[in-house]
Amino acid sequence: MSFIARNSLRAVVRRSAPRLRSYTTEPASVTKEWLAEQEAHTHHAAATTDLWRKISFYVCVPGIATCIAWVYNVESEHAAHIEHLKEENDGHLPEVPGYDYLNKRAKPFPWGMNSLFFNSHSQKDMEA
Repeated sequence: MSFIARNSLRAVVRRSAPRLRSYTTEPASVTKEWLAEQEAHTHHAAATTDLWRKISFYVCVPGIATCIAWVYNVESEHAAHIEHLKEENDGHLPEVPGYDYLNKRAKPFPWGMNSLFFNSHSQKDMEA
């Protein structure tokens, strides 16, 4: 019987006086200081985020566009030079000299003498 009485008393007390849970033993002034510090961190983070967004849009994007234009110009000059060499040699690139120190192989690759990413337009064919 005491079990039922004890549980009924607990239920009545719980309903009658709701109280706020607090896990801190610090006074309210310390809590206010902490909240103010968190607010300052939030404000600083917002300002820093805005700064880096502006740097990205006004510095990085134009810098990347400039680099793209420069690389395109260099590569188009290189392609024009290759085409000029082909015109001078009846539509083919001149033969690359077979220097002893180039493409030295102690033993062939399992798939042959050329590398795995062989490109016949820009590399010498070692099978021939």
